[in-house]
Amino acid sequence: MASKHIRAALFDLDGVVFNTEDQYTVFWGNQCRLYHPDKPGLEYTIKGQTLVQIFDKYFAGMEKEQSEIVKRLDEFEHTMKFEYVDGFIDFIKDLKENNIKTAVVTSSNIMKMNSVYESRPEFKSLFDIILTSEDFERSKPDPDCYLKGAKHFGLSHDECVVFEDSFNGLKSGRAAQMMVVGLATTNTKESISPYSDYVISDFKGLNYQNLCKILCNLI
Repeated sequence: MASKHIRAALFDLDGVVFNTEDQYTVFWGNQCRLYHPDKPGLEYTIKGQTLVQIFDKYFAGMEKEQSEIVKRLDEFEHTMKFEYVDGFIDFIKDLKENNIKTAVVTSSNIMKMNSVYESRPEFKSLFDIILTSEDFERSKPDPDCYLKGAKHFGLSHDECVVFEDSFNGLKSGRAAQMMVVGLATTNTKESISPYSDYVISDFKGLNYQNLCKILCNLI
C-alpha cells in the first residue's frame, strides 16, 4: 500500500476529532442493557455504524423502541459536550497551511451534525467537505464512505490518509486501501494496531511534515 504523496486527510468524527466516545458508550450501554440484556458489550460492537444500520441489525421490527431511542438520542446529542481531541486544532491548521484537503467522514447523521455546528460554530471552516451517513449507500466497515471522500477530491486511494478509532472505521479505511492512522481514544493501542498502519494517542506534536515521515517509513 504505497503512498505517492499525501494530498488529503479523511477524519472520522467521534473519538477522532471529538472526545465523545465515552459519552456514547454510556448512552448506548443504557439502551443495549434495556433492550438487549442478552448481548453484553453490544455498545462496543456497534461503534462506527450508522443509526439505520444499528436498527436494521439489532432492532428490526421494533418500531416503538426505535422511536424511543431516536428521541433519547436527539436529546442526548443536543446537550453533549464536543471537546476536541488534544492537538487536533493545531494539526488540522497545519494541514491546511500545507494545502492538504480535509474531510470529515462520519456515520453520524445531519441532525447530529447540526448540534455540532451549534456547539462549535468554527467547525465547518476546518474542513473542505463533511460527509455524513446520508451520503453513503453502505456503512463502515465497507470502504464506500472513504472512497467517496477520495472521489470528491479527485484523488486516488494512495493519496489519502484515514484517521479512525473504531474497529469498523479502521476496517473501512483498510478496505479502501488507504493509509490508516488509528486513534487509541476508544480502544487500546494493542487492540487497534492490527488494523492500523500507525497508532497515536492524540494529535499533540503531530504535523504534516512528521506525518509524511512516519508514513513514508512504513512503505
